[in-house]
Amino acid sequence: MKTQKSSRLSRYNRWGYAFVAPFSIVFLIFSVYPVLRTLYLSFTDLKVMGTPHFIGFANYARVFTDKFFWRALGNTVRIWGVNIVLQLGLAFLLTIVFSDMKYKMKGLPFFRIVYFLPNLIAATSVAFLFKTLLDWRYGTFNIILHNIAQAFHKNYIPIDWLGTSNHAGYVIAVISSWMWFGNSFIMLMAGVQGISTDYFEAARIDGAGRWTIFGKITLPLIRPILEYVAITSLIGGLQMFDLPFLMSSPSSAAYGSVQTVMMYLYKFAFTSGTVQTGFASAIAYTLFMIILLVSIFELYLFRKDDRKEAKEERRKKK
Repeated sequence: MKTQKSSRLSRYNRWGYAFVAPFSIVFLIFSVYPVLRTLYLSFTDLKVMGTPHFIGFANYARVFTDKFFWRALGNTVRIWGVNIVLQLGLAFLLTIVFSDMKYKMKGLPFFRIVYFLPNLIAATSVAFLFKTLLDWRYGTFNIILHNIAQAFHKNYIPIDWLGTSNHAGYVIAVISSWMWFGNSFIMLMAGVQGISTDYFEAARIDGAGRWTIFGKITLPLIRPILEYVAITSLIGGLQMFDLPFLMSSPSSAAYGSVQTVMMYLYKFAFTSGTVQTGFASAIAYTLFMIILLVSIFELYLFRKDDRKEAKEERRKKK
């Protein structure tokens, strides 16, 4: 009897493999294979077409000694750094306001939608919109500044916001933070709403101020969410491509200051006349290793307090 039952169960379980098979096959073909293929090509001299020849770590040596790669990485870090400060700063400010029991802000669902809307707009549309608004000759932004200057009897010289190296990177960083702060706000607010209101009410009764409550109760309890937001922002920031690519031109004087690592990779992977597939693959894996190492460092910093608390508990038990 047991043998028949186990046999039927075994046949039933085999159907699970049939249902999982389509996803597994697609995942292996379109996700795993490209990753492994790119790793292999990073050790070859493949240009465009033809038979790749194994050359060892020559491509990686070229990446690490390429000043243009490091300049692109520096541009990426600079743009991402400004972006993440503004993005998380605004998200934190809104989280403090909406979580403060004294203010009792209403309409949170409405504000969630409003703040998240920029994240739903295609990057192409955002780039075209701000290129139009920031045009140095006919852009709305310069016209507004010109009218304000005239009202105060001052002379205003139009600024080429996207055409000069002093402004372009920071302008793109501000636009990127405007696109993504709503996503960070929703994440942080979800973490705050998961905290029991008893903590806030008890702290308020004890006379704690809003900053004390935020620093001693809210911030420690939303640390897992903050950790997730910080790491995903890092991964997305170091892979920044769409806005800098769409809002800059290789002929522009500002191009050298906004070219990111992904734009540099794109040049050797897909741009006609400069395609070097093996070298582009090495750039991709170098960026992957940089993101991995920095992500591990972030995890170490976030979980440093957890390790201290664990040590304190072990010491108390002894």
